[in-house]
Amino acid sequence: MDLLIDILTGICFIVGGFFLFVGSLGMIRLVDFWARLHAASVIDSAGLGLILLGMILQAGFTLIAAKLALIVLFLFVTGPTASHAVANAAFMSGSRPREMVEDETAIEEPKAKTAKKTKKRVSKARKKA
Repeated sequence: MDLLIDILTGICFIVGGFFLFVGSLGMIRLVDFWARLHAASVIDSAGLGLILLGMILQAGFTLIAAKLALIVLFLFVTGPTASHAVANAAFMSGSRPREMVEDETAIEEPKAKTAKKTKKRVSKARKKA
């Protein structure tokens, strides 16, 4: 039984560490605020949750495990709430995700009766942008 607990703990630590590493890279490498906010929430929820689960498995049925479980519960409630509050504040201050921002320099959509050449030209221009 101890071997199984050790294996599960190791899996939780490795997978949690992977999420922490990938989320940290995402916070450094991702382009805009919104993508970085998602990476930060992955670190908080998945990474720390799995590492604390591994700690709970190692602690056994003790008071320490109960305290760790309360920490996990607290993180799962406050992490998404904090991310939502930050995203809402950014949205209200005028920051918008890339999909919501109009590109004023983009080529306008062709009319329905225009030739196929125009449609191809517009699609090629958009692929380059």
